[in-house]
Parts: sequence; C-alpha cells; structure tokens
Amino acid sequence: MKANTHPQYNDIVFNDLASGEKFLTRSTANSKKTIEWEDGNTYPVIDVEISAASHPFYTGKQRIMDSAGRVERFNARFKGFGGKK
Repeated sequence: MKANTHPQYNDIVFNDLASGEKFLTRSTANSKKTIEWEDGNTYPVIDVEISAASHPFYTGKQRIMDSAGRVERFNARFKGFGGKK
C-alpha cells in the first residue's frame, strides 16, 4: 500500500443538534472543535442537524401536518377570485 494516499481514520464524536445525543465512532472527517468524552479522552466533535437519533424515519415518530386547515384557509382567501363578473 502506498504511503500518504489514504485519509486518516480516527475516533470522532458526532453531536446531534436536534436531539442533543452524542455518539463516538470512527470516521475520516475531522474538526477543530473538541469535546471531552465519558472515558476522559478528548475527541474532535462534528455537529449534525439530523441523525438516526432524531430523524422520524428511524425513531418511528412522525409529525402530522395540518393540511386540511391549510386548504380551508386557501379556499377562504381566494373564494371570490376568478368568478364571473
């Protein structure tokens, strides 16, 4: 294997901003921000918007949109629009 052709594969902490959950894994990603982990060691940390901890597909939780209310508001707003003169 050639030297200096592959990226560094190190331990890193991913911080889910939506749920606040943090998990330690290995990745080629790097960050200048660091965090002290439960084992007492300091690791680079990357903030992510959504992970398996907060994504509705993975957690089984879904947000229900009030689409009926939106349609009614739209119809009430434009009920006289485009009518005969």
